[in-house]
Amino acid sequence: MYYYNPNWYRENYYWNSHEAYLPYSNHYYHRQRPVRGQATWTDGGQVTNCGIPWSENQYMTVAVGEQSPFTCGQTIKVRHYTSLGPREVIVTVVDKVRGYPANRLNLHKRAFEALGARPEVGVINIEILSSPELEEEKWGKYLLEVTQVAYPSYNITDYKQVEKKSISANQTQETYEFVLESPDDGQIRVQGNVIYNPNTDRVISFDIKER
Repeated sequence: MYYYNPNWYRENYYWNSHEAYLPYSNHYYHRQRPVRGQATWTDGGQVTNCGIPWSENQYMTVAVGEQSPFTCGQTIKVRHYTSLGPREVIVTVVDKVRGYPANRLNLHKRAFEALGARPEVGVINIEILSSPELEEEKWGKYLLEVTQVAYPSYNITDYKQVEKKSISANQTQETYEFVLESPDDGQIRVQGNVIYNPNTDRVISFDIKER
């Protein structure tokens, strides 16, 4: 197993533990109420308890505690407040960590950095939200991650599927619209298109553009 954590948690090191919403039931997650907690990072490993590689979703992946309400393959949103404002990433659960409480995550290093955190910090305060709408729309999640990378100073606050159509027997196109907000530049809308082979689930092409 891997579980490299550059800085382990101290027993009394919780971010506003009195506001952490214990116990961590699915009720809170499904209501989209943020659960406050903390995250470490890892370089990942060859073997995971979920059988899902850490390279999934461009390494936007995470390990959760064995008592976590989140399951293998589920997507969750993680928010971290930086000096420049909140940063968010959508990550996929690929592993389980023994002994971690429900509000503690072990993010892949790339996801940790995507939240605006430096690896040498080791531990950051976060908010955890479920993203149930993404579970049924894998290509929406794919384009959301691309959009997050393309607009690092913006936060994606909403999205919807605009269109899904068959181009041919081997090509399907899905179109999504994302709402992004920045404290400095306000709100913009970005449209994302992905064309993929429905028989192999391989991406043929994708693009994003401001509307």
